[in-house]
Amino acid sequence: MNISVDQDKCCGAGTCVLLAPEVFDQRDEDGIVVLLDKQPPAELHATIREAVGMCPAAAISVSENV
Repeated sequence: MNISVDQDKCCGAGTCVLLAPEVFDQRDEDGIVVLLDKQPPAELHATIREAVGMCPAAAISVSENV
């Protein structure tokens, strides 16, 4: 799994950080998402997919490794 974020779309809701703090963080100045791990371990994949679905701005996307 490869994760990408679009900081221009991010509204700073922070749902991704609450769900997967190992993978996402937020900038202190404006709350915009910061990606900590572009290729998280398999045990986090379900949580990452949940974060993608919960993002109100659709700022997170994933692609599967083949």
